[in-house]
Amino acid sequence: MPHDTPLIALLAVGLVLAFVLGSLAHRLRLSPIVGYLVAGILVGPFTPGFVADPDLAMELSEIGVILLMFGVGLHFSVEDLMEVKAIAIPGAIAQITVATALGWALAWFLGWPTLQGIVFGLALSVASTVVLLRAMEDRRLLETRRGRIAVGWLIVEDLVMVVALVLLPALAASLGEGANDGTLALGPVMASLGWTLLKVGAFVALMLLVGKRAIPWLLERVAGFGSRELFTLSVLAIALGVAFGSAKLFGVSFALGAFFAGMLLNGDLSHKAASDSLPLRDAFAVLFFVSVGMLFDPSILVSQPLPVLATFLIITVGKSLAAYLIVRAFGHPNGTALTISASLAQIGEFSFILAGLGVSLAILPQEGRDLVLAGALLSIIANPLIFAALDRLEARRAAAIADGEAPAPAPAPHPGPPLPTGGHAILVGFGRVGGEIAKLLRERAVPLVVIDDDADLVQHARDAGFPAIRGNAASHRVLDEASPAKALLVVLAIPQALEAGEVVARLRALNPGLTILARAHSDAEVKHLLKHGADGAVLAEKELAHSMAEMALSAPPFRHQRA
Repeated sequence: MPHDTPLIALLAVGLVLAFVLGSLAHRLRLSPIVGYLVAGILVGPFTPGFVADPDLAMELSEIGVILLMFGVGLHFSVEDLMEVKAIAIPGAIAQITVATALGWALAWFLGWPTLQGIVFGLALSVASTVVLLRAMEDRRLLETRRGRIAVGWLIVEDLVMVVALVLLPALAASLGEGANDGTLALGPVMASLGWTLLKVGAFVALMLLVGKRAIPWLLERVAGFGSRELFTLSVLAIALGVAFGSAKLFGVSFALGAFFAGMLLNGDLSHKAASDSLPLRDAFAVLFFVSVGMLFDPSILVSQPLPVLATFLIITVGKSLAAYLIVRAFGHPNGTALTISASLAQIGEFSFILAGLGVSLAILPQEGRDLVLAGALLSIIANPLIFAALDRLEARRAAAIADGEAPAPAPAPHPGPPLPTGGHAILVGFGRVGGEIAKLLRERAVPLVVIDDDADLVQHARDAGFPAIRGNAASHRVLDEASPAKALLVVLAIPQALEAGEVVARLRALNPGLTILARAHSDAEVKHLLKHGADGAVLAEKELAHSMAEMALSAPPFRHQRA
């Protein structure tokens, strides 16, 4: 068997290094993205040792981009944006303009043409979805007013970047050789942009008129087969097929096609598609970050420290200061402005995609991509430190309020029914199993609070009249919000036994007298849950078999035998 297998080598070495360094980053309370990027640097051509095939890495990264954008489309919420449109839309556009202008100013100082400066500035203007949402969720801010503003702001940034990804190829094609000297011939540029917008309009119309009906219809039929692998395959086929077809037939980017494919799914199909495609999407997203890291030349940190520092300051100071001033100008309190400015003080996925596209179209120099990658690495590393400083500031504010030195801010109302204060049950997971458990507990007048990390399931629980908390129950802050020390019962209806075991151990430490029940799918999972402190673990398949056997033995042919 031949051992010259560059694809297997890239997958094996890249994923192993990404896992090790991503785990290390997580232990250091950094985003795992930092570990993935460093893994790419280690297997890239600019560091000694193993060097992965860059061409293969780029093709795999394209799949990562498609699946990332498909996920963005799946979670795109017009309702979230409309709720905070008065601040999010003008605020995000103004902040993008300021950040782009600052990036252009640095590019001008470095002697780059105007278009290259604009592309560079755009790449510095958009925050990482992964980093922002994790920071917000860790601090229990997603359900607050400031959290909704930050998410709406991020949606606007993502939409602006999608438009930029569509228009940049047209600009590059119309400029031709002028891309290198920054000259603009207005006629060809407008003609090229007009033709591009016409093709994009045709693609959007086709997706809205045909795709909006055809894609959900197809997934409903496949879901009816009862085959999980076929449904997962259909989701991936739609994401990749629409992305590839849109690029070949309409000349639009893979990213836009995948985004629309995800956006046209809604309701329960959206949840199932997101759940079933998540493992593969995560794996290719990791490979995307690894391939981005392979492009980074770390020597730029030594050879050009001042441009790197200026890029970092644009991201963490210039962009954040602009966001802070904009939020304050709209009349929002200081705490909201600080939270939003801190959450935007980093860049990530879209920055990499935009910088890579700029280099491939010759409208951004290699040095520009290196500066974007350096700025991303440094800002993602610094972001937890920025939030830690903000946490300390808020702690001092709270202490001043307690001492009577400052007025207390009006408490933000918890969305949904009020949380119980004691003697209640906690239900972790509001899927099909959790929803049925919630109904049964309510029939017996048991006060209940639901925990789930899916925003739509949390909203379903609230609509049904249950107090619900959005977040992962393994998080200290999420669990503490449900008051487990005062609860009487916890039911873990999530199917992930390993995660449930961690939650059980934490609950047992918080409240030794708590009754804890969990869900399992094998005898090994039952042992795992009981070992971590659960009072009981229900083996789903065994209980299903018992129930079906009871029903079968109650049927007419066997009824006389039981009498």
